[in-house]
Amino acid sequence: MNVLARSPTLALLMLALVLAEWLWRRRRPQFGYDGKGAWASVAVGLGHVFSTALSAGVLGGLFLGAWRLAPVHWSMQDWRVWVIGFFAVELAYYWMHRCSHTVRWIWANHAVHHTPEQMTLLSAIRLGWTNLLSMAWVFYLPLVLAGFDPRMVFVLLAFNLQYQFFLHTEVVRTLGPLEWIFNTPAHHRVHHASNPYYLDCNYGGVLIVYDRLFGTLRKERADQPLRYGLAHPLGTQNPFGLAFGEWGRLLADLRRASGPREVWRMIAGRP
Repeated sequence: MNVLARSPTLALLMLALVLAEWLWRRRRPQFGYDGKGAWASVAVGLGHVFSTALSAGVLGGLFLGAWRLAPVHWSMQDWRVWVIGFFAVELAYYWMHRCSHTVRWIWANHAVHHTPEQMTLLSAIRLGWTNLLSMAWVFYLPLVLAGFDPRMVFVLLAFNLQYQFFLHTEVVRTLGPLEWIFNTPAHHRVHHASNPYYLDCNYGGVLIVYDRLFGTLRKERADQPLRYGLAHPLGTQNPFGLAFGEWGRLLADLRRASGPREVWRMIAGRP
């Protein structure tokens, strides 16, 4: 399970696929390729790596503290724990992702990922810089308190996120029967659409089964062409504007709040 040992190979594969997708889109005028948006995604992605490194110590300490409080510790040497852990992490990711779209405080960080107006592989790395502040990590603490080793949770979550890199493309249309079980590019394109019909759906990471179970699965409709990006675009490709744009909108609204109740409604309410 040595993710770091495999990361150079994975990075080269991702780079090769990005270049192949660029060639594919350039040869199809109906798609084209947003070069400025691509470089903005790279810049935001680098900022995400830096911010994640800065917050790693704090989050590591919090999860280690939760691990010490857990009444039972499940062995990482047991393959059954990994299988159960996979489905547990997937469930935690589903609810974290769902709340990232329905709780404005968490959305302020997650919205960064939805700013690209083209669905390309590089849009997968356009991730927020304020994960620690947004508190989205809280959804994984119950797993550690339930006895799953924090290292296992981080490895499974890393796999979950790396898998999703391959979902951000229009090259792959459908994957047949796999669409019933796995999150696929077809499902994830719908998730990234900003049309009113497509908002708030398809939250799965690796799997789509929890969306089927909780009624949040939605499929693309022929009469509703997908439109990517935010419902209310930020109007910038500046990495700092993309990373903090939604926080700025939230703070502007909070300044106009009439009291604590309205402040809470803005923070915890829907975006």
